[in-house]
Formats: sequence, structure tokens, C-alpha cells
Amino acid sequence: MKPKRRRLVLVSVGLLALFGAAALVLTALEDNLVFFYSPSDLAERPRPPANAFRLGGLVEEGSIERSSDGITTTFRITDMANSVPVSYSGILPDLFREGQGVVTEGTLGSDGLFTAREVLAKHDENYMPKEVADALKEAGQWHHFEGEASSK
Repeated sequence: MKPKRRRLVLVSVGLLALFGAAALVLTALEDNLVFFYSPSDLAERPRPPANAFRLGGLVEEGSIERSSDGITTTFRITDMANSVPVSYSGILPDLFREGQGVVTEGTLGSDGLFTAREVLAKHDENYMPKEVADALKEAGQWHHFEGEASSK
């Protein structure tokens, strides 16, 4: 085999290996991608029930209901334009309350109930998850809180 042909075969095999590795990495990452949606995003384009995603917004005032078993809690997440009912079984964060910015991760049932497997709440009075703040700004419902650092 001539050196020029050998080089061409070597480069071709190298490129094929590179594309194969990239395809494997992308396939592995696809299962771990979790997208963020606000209640208004879900109202515009519903998600398939089987796909897990993050849902964020504010806990709607007067919507928290605890079941008699003490573990299951239902509440509504709102972005002040739309809201989504959420059910969570487990211990809620200490900072979870009405009017609180939260991000939940779980799946949306065919009945429109979001079943959360994780609930995250802000960690101090001046912080709101970036995704929640962006969704509220987009919905025109953002309120500048005192002491809040400006984001640029």
C-alpha cells in the first residue's frame, strides 16, 4: 500500500472513531438532560407524560394541602399567569412556603398533575432560582425585592 493511501485510510478510521465516540457521548447525555419549564411554558406546549423535567415558579397562595399521612403534599406552582398542580411525597425543604420561589423535578401526568420527585426552595431572603426569576420576568410578573442584587 502506498504511503498516501495508508494515510487516507488512517485518517478515515480516525474520523470514524471520533464520530462513533461523539455519538456514544450524546446518546448517554440524552437520558440525563432535564429541561426547565414555567407553568406558562406548559400551557403553550404540553410535555409528554413520560418525560422528566423541571417546573419552577412561586408556590401559589392558599394552595398547600397536606395529606393525613403527613408525607404527601399537594400545592400549585404559578408564574402569576398560569399554574400547575403538584404532588410531592417526602420531606419538604424548611424554607418551603406560600409565595416562595421553588423548582421541582418530576413528570407530568396525563391528568395535568405534576408528580415531583424533588423540591428545591431558595436558601435566603434575597435569592430566587435563576430559572424562576427569568420565567417571572418573561411573564411580566417580576417584582424587585429589597436588597436583591441586580443581575446583568
